[in-house]
Amino acid sequence: MCADARDAPQHITQSVDCVLMANTFHGVPDQSGLMETIRAMIRPNGLFGVVNWHAVPRELTMVLNQPRGPKSDLRMSPEALQAVVEPTGFQTIRVEELPPYHYAANFGRLD
Repeated sequence: MCADARDAPQHITQSVDCVLMANTFHGVPDQSGLMETIRAMIRPNGLFGVVNWHAVPRELTMVLNQPRGPKSDLRMSPEALQAVVEPTGFQTIRVEELPPYHYAANFGRLD
């Protein structure tokens, strides 16, 4: 399926247990709007997971001697991610390190 994530409810008509976003949340122009869409798709007490790059300068995330990942100004700390996700009806369950450059944040839908 190739579609705008905000239009997902038009394509996925039943509630889902979990939504996972990896290495993309930082670049979403309307993060709160996307979170409203995600919350509507996830069943009560369902989960939302995000894998993100740490908020460190891109020049410090080297893979094969080349900087990798999003621009430095787009990177989000776990706290910045929580500040967007939690007001939309989710609670942080856990934040885990994914060395060397990432973290995973798990959120539960509040109902």
